[in-house]
Amino acid sequence: MARVAVVGVGAIGGALASLLETAGQHEITLCTRRPIESLTAETPAGPVTVHAQNESDPKKVKAVDWVLVATKAYDAASAAEWFAELCADGAPVVIFQNGVEHRERFAQYVPADRLLPAVIDCPVERKSPERVQARGGALIKVEDSALGRIFAELFNGGSPKPDVKLELTSDFTTAMWWKLCINAPGALSALTMKPSGVLRGETMGGIALRMVEECAAVGRAEGARLAESLPDEVLAQYRRQPPDSVNSLFADRLAGRRTEWDARNGAIVRIGKKHGIETPLNAMAAALLEAVEREAV
Repeated sequence: MARVAVVGVGAIGGALASLLETAGQHEITLCTRRPIESLTAETPAGPVTVHAQNESDPKKVKAVDWVLVATKAYDAASAAEWFAELCADGAPVVIFQNGVEHRERFAQYVPADRLLPAVIDCPVERKSPERVQARGGALIKVEDSALGRIFAELFNGGSPKPDVKLELTSDFTTAMWWKLCINAPGALSALTMKPSGVLRGETMGGIALRMVEECAAVGRAEGARLAESLPDEVLAQYRRQPPDSVNSLFADRLAGRRTEWDARNGAIVRIGKKHGIETPLNAMAAALLEAVEREAV
């Protein structure tokens, strides 16, 4: 059994909490901005009710063994407010955030040897503060290190076992850019205000392919090993989803929240410039999302 805190209980945080619940015997703390009375994940195998303590005051939490951060990429500073108490016994911090700059966001808050970047691919939507809907299992990738191997053990219990595949990788750069390639076309849903079914059309599908091609080119310049077939695989994955599936960028726009355009499409553009790689479609998506967000303020 481990004491595990989940900081940020949106779609991904809710999914992680439900996987920990299914693994069994963990003492779970949900760290949220506002109190919640309960948390339930609707999964293909049935509902999972998370038995957890909920805290909304960073000063009132107790020390844990692991901290899982699932806040938005721009919320690193507010997430770090929980660390003083949660990490009082030296708990490692696992960063589940979009983008490829996990270490850079948290370097000033967490010693390098206690920071474990992670990527997660999970078709999950937040339906309300107390309910998430997972349309399938989760794939989690972390570094193949001593810390990563211990973390993987958190999900090994339960009967039946949680619907998660945990992959230990010696090439986390590739893992990060692989996930960013998946995320890149999500901007099209956010811009059109339509769920993933919008990518089933020939024109929008073609744009999605080129956005992933741009992202993959930048990732390769950063050292990621990404197959030439990846753009087609990403588009096929989107088209296999139910047409009403909602990604987090679109969900945030629907809710009138700030979006992660800078950590996603913005990062592709920013890092592409460093390598002299043109990324016009991602640049347009980032510029439009930034303009929409500015007008909403």
